[in-house]
Amino acid sequence: MNRSVLTRTAVSSIAGIAIAALALAGCSSDNNNPGPSGSTDPYASLSGSIAGSGSSFQNNFEQAAIDAFLAKATNADVTYASKGSGTGKTEFGSNLTDFAGTDSLVKDSDGIAADSFYYIPLASAPITVSYNLSGVTGLKLSGTTLGSIFGRAIKNWNDPAIAQDNPGVTLPDKPIVVAHRSDGSGTTNRFTEYLTAAGGSGWTLGRGDSVAWPADTQAGAQNTGVAQIIKQSDGAIGYVDYSDAVAAGLTFASIKNKNGEFVAPTLDGATKAVAGGSVPADLSFDPIDATGAGVYPITAPTYILVRKTYGDAAKAALVKGYATFLLTDAQALAAGVNFAKLPDDLVQKALTQINAVQS
Repeated sequence: MNRSVLTRTAVSSIAGIAIAALALAGCSSDNNNPGPSGSTDPYASLSGSIAGSGSSFQNNFEQAAIDAFLAKATNADVTYASKGSGTGKTEFGSNLTDFAGTDSLVKDSDGIAADSFYYIPLASAPITVSYNLSGVTGLKLSGTTLGSIFGRAIKNWNDPAIAQDNPGVTLPDKPIVVAHRSDGSGTTNRFTEYLTAAGGSGWTLGRGDSVAWPADTQAGAQNTGVAQIIKQSDGAIGYVDYSDAVAAGLTFASIKNKNGEFVAPTLDGATKAVAGGSVPADLSFDPIDATGAGVYPITAPTYILVRKTYGDAAKAALVKGYATFLLTDAQALAAGVNFAKLPDDLVQKALTQINAVQS
């Protein structure tokens, strides 16, 4: 893992302002202790430990960021367990963790008290529609065709609707194997949000961290489990976050966007999707099925949840320091692990929320 931290351009300036504010806030006497002799790094004075869990979608970004953060905050410890957004929210709500990773929004059943937390956006990335179909590359799929495939109205690869999306392509007479998540998942939530918006009459299962998938589909734990099913099954199709799909060497379909373009999943397409969306006051931005040229329509945001009040000054200081690092220095690491970094204006808004966290 590359532990170097890049601090330049506008994000560097934002980082300096945020870290200076964090230092001046003096969340605890521990946070005011000087770092190692001769050290000027503002993270060096942080100490203690914090733990998070949740989204497997953001896991590769989290691990890269933790690696780089702990190279600077040498007296601190940060851990993140990839368990799925649903578990992450439940553990956070039960006070088992200090922050949660999630790609979906908090709902009443997650057990998190209303108005007790902030959404801190980290990055965005495509959710790929990955497939394994011998002899077929460059597959194109519209939203309505996808809705019917995952809703099981379409069960064979040579179905006329798939052929209509792929003129001139010879499609095999082969059953479609649908792969999906077995755990409560923000990736599932965002993918089914897309199918609810664009899947047409073939999609009837609604949206959620979990949905009632048909009995003839296959389930895998986390994004890596779905990727494994796809790799092992000729004729398979499933949804996998871009970072894990690239790591697994999967083949991706191009998805038809609102402009009528078939767009492959890329970080550029994800960046364009974020630019085409709006950002509400709580920062729970949503680029799914955004409008615009070159937009990849199944682009998902990912966040961490942090408490508004921690009741422990040293822990609050470390949470604020790590979250600040995620939004500033760590943004330079995003592309290296296949995530699209946040726009600078969204970074500034998120830093304001972090600075509002109380000890």
